[in-house]
Amino acid sequence: MINDLLISNPTQADVKAAYQIFETAISDAFEKEGLGFLREEIHREITHKKYLLDASLDKPDSDIYFLIAKQDETVVGTISFGPCGEDIKKCTENQLQSVGELGSLYILPGYQGQGVGSALINAMVAHLSKQGIDQFCLDSGYKRAQKRWLRKFGVPYKVVKNYWGPDSDHMIWLCKVIDFIKE
Repeated sequence: MINDLLISNPTQADVKAAYQIFETAISDAFEKEGLGFLREEIHREITHKKYLLDASLDKPDSDIYFLIAKQDETVVGTISFGPCGEDIKKCTENQLQSVGELGSLYILPGYQGQGVGSALINAMVAHLSKQGIDQFCLDSGYKRAQKRWLRKFGVPYKVVKNYWGPDSDHMIWLCKVIDFIKE
């Protein structure tokens, strides 16, 4: 567990560091999944995350909410909450389209496995609770992330077999905020 981790809303001064997290962590995730050759998909994912962050900062009434984690003034992780994404809509035939999605959880590789992601999730869940939001969904096609989410969030709401290709399933969770509030 990292000591003195600061969770806060990003500012314009944090944008460049957050972009670097997207570039590093997304590329790393694809590499570790054996998908590093999918350069166009990696670029598209990074570009989309940058767009979401920019949208959250540019519009005061944005429906996208971001948090960042800092260790000694270095941005080491991100998380977002916003409208349900296209993969979730498609995979659930729009059953969850009115449920907000927890996403953009990316941690710099050197900080992974040290509680940064859990701290970001806990902070986001506390924010959702204060906003009166009672549930959220999340998804993953990354096998490594799926293992973590199965431990943290339990049985998925839906598993779409071979969504990303042979033996590459897509998992979607539907969670109650109350179940993840830390006292």
